[in-house]
Parts: sequence; C-alpha cells; structure tokens
Amino acid sequence: MTQEEALTILKTGANVFLTGEPGAGKTHTINQYVRYLREHKIDVAITASTGIAATHIGGITIHSWSGIGIKNSLSKYDIDAIASREYITKRISRARVLIIDEVSMLASNMIDMVDAVCRAVKDSPEPFGGLQVILVGDFFQLPPVNRTSQATSFAYDALAWREANPIVCYISEQHRQDDTPFLELLSAIRSNSFDAIHIEHLEKRRTSEHAAPQNIPKLFSHNVDVDRVNTDILNKIPGEAKLFTMRAKGAKALVASLQKGCLSPERLSLKIGAAVMFTKNNQKEHFVNGTLGTVQGFSKLDGHPIVKTKEGRKIDVEEMDWGVEDNGRVLASITQLPLRLAWAITVHKSQGISLDLA
Repeated sequence: MTQEEALTILKTGANVFLTGEPGAGKTHTINQYVRYLREHKIDVAITASTGIAATHIGGITIHSWSGIGIKNSLSKYDIDAIASREYITKRISRARVLIIDEVSMLASNMIDMVDAVCRAVKDSPEPFGGLQVILVGDFFQLPPVNRTSQATSFAYDALAWREANPIVCYISEQHRQDDTPFLELLSAIRSNSFDAIHIEHLEKRRTSEHAAPQNIPKLFSHNVDVDRVNTDILNKIPGEAKLFTMRAKGAKALVASLQKGCLSPERLSLKIGAAVMFTKNNQKEHFVNGTLGTVQGFSKLDGHPIVKTKEGRKIDVEEMDWGVEDNGRVLASITQLPLRLAWAITVHKSQGISLDLA
C-alpha cells in the first residue's frame, strides 16, 4: 500500500493500524492526516508510547494524555477519579481522533486502560468512547518494556484492540534507504529468511574495534553506560567545557515529559573536539536527527558551537524548540541546542534516527 492509499483510508474515519517497515513513511503519513484534520477544524489528540517518540510527532505520551500515568491497572474508583479531573475531561471530550505512535512498545493492559478512560469520559460504550483511533507502529521493532517475569503481552492482545477492529494499512514504500543490499538484509531479518549471503554482506561491513574510525557512536542498552562513556571521553579532552542549559516554560508535568523525551540533555557540556549528534531535523541548515559531527569552535558573536559534519559542512548551531500543542495552542516548550554528545547512545534513543556510522 502507498502512503496516499493509507491517507485515503484514514480520511474515511475508520479505525486504522498504520504499519510498515522502517523508512516507509508512517510518521509522514500521520503528519499529512493531522494537517488535513486541522484544516477541517477536527480536534486530534497526538500521543505516543514514549516521550522520545512523542517529541518526533509533536505530541505527548499516551500515559499523560489519558491521565493514567504510571498505573498498571485501573479500578472503577481509579477510572472515576481520572474522569473527574477537569483538564482530562476537557481534553478527551474535545478530541474526535486519537493517534498513538510507537504502539508496539505498549502492553495490552495499557490499551485497555486508555479505552476504559475514554469510554468513561465520553459516556459511550463504543471502543475508545467513539473516537477514531489510529494505532501507528511496527511489531517487528521494539517490544513493550517488561519489568516482570511474565510473558510480554502486546498491544494487539488487548480486548479494546479487537473491539476497535482497526483496518491494517501496511505501507510498502521505502523513503529512508536506497541501498538495495542493505534493504534486502533488513527485510531478511524481518521475515526470518536470513541466510549465508546476508552473513557475508554483514561480514564485509564489520571491522575490529582497534581499526574502527574515531568518534563514532557506540550503542548501549543502558543510560548509565552511555553517560559514563560520554563523560569520560569529554573529560580527557583538554580545555574548559562550555555549558548550555535548557530553558523551559509551561505546565510542569508537560515540561518534564518533553525533557524526558528530548535527545538533547538539560545540561549540555561541550569542548572543541567533542563528537556530537544533531537531535532534530532542520531543512534550512541541512541536518537531520542523527547527523554526526565534531565541535570545531564557538561563535564569537553568540557563543554557540560551530559543528563540522562528516560531510565537511560547517554549521553555526542555533537553539531550537520542542513543544506540546493542543488545538494550536502551545501548552509547554523547551529550548536547547539540537545537539548531544555522540560517543555513545542507547539503542532505544537511536530509534527513528539515521546514523552515518555506529
């Protein structure tokens, strides 16, 4: 299915599970649909399973939007208490469409809890209180975070998912990659048809640790390892670090959600020679989320870092904003340089970005 065909189905008002391989354009399709809804004055709630996914689409976490927070189950008392909160009631009552991005990372109980809250607020027995529900994600990617010994329960196991009965829109286009052997390798892993040819292709790309290029990102599973590597290497660079502190405005809870999901840290220490990665897209300056570079110096005019990318372009990096909007009104925003140290990054935070090397 093409993006255009998926968009046409979304416009019918049907519940949809929008999926496809990485780079198929799921986020682009959703942005197109959100634009269409706003042009027609239709209220849409844009949410995601994690803070970082929410920042990619200009929304908030589904946990925050629904008022569920960190709960793993809801009693009738809990549902009544959430439904009695004025700001939650206004938010859900006004919405006609609910988008949940990176749905693969949500367990089934979360989907059922959101459904229960929506039904209570909307006072409707319909799935999700009658909202059009757009579930976006790819179950071949990151699964729910499981903190128990029980088997992982995926979102599609939820009773609410079955009752909503979403149309599956599988986008088969590819916009992120044009490297045919690499795409074939990814598809083989995805379909469990991996063989010796793919192993051979991977082996050609593999290098020993001592022969690896300098200043390329290392992927770790835990933040503590990432912070340790980045701090240790920065400290070994001579000279005094220059500190850039994030500014924030708006509701505390929303600001906290933005900060948690933002790839740029609240306090960013940089030195000349520091390996950095851009954390946001900027068409005008020709960098994207994942572009790698090295700090070459600091502007005498405003003190901002000057970064030389792997392609050799020099960029005087300006601050950028991350925000949460509701019906066109900015509820909260944070301002920081779109950079982070890039000697190390977590696997989860690498989701959705394009790295030159790793």
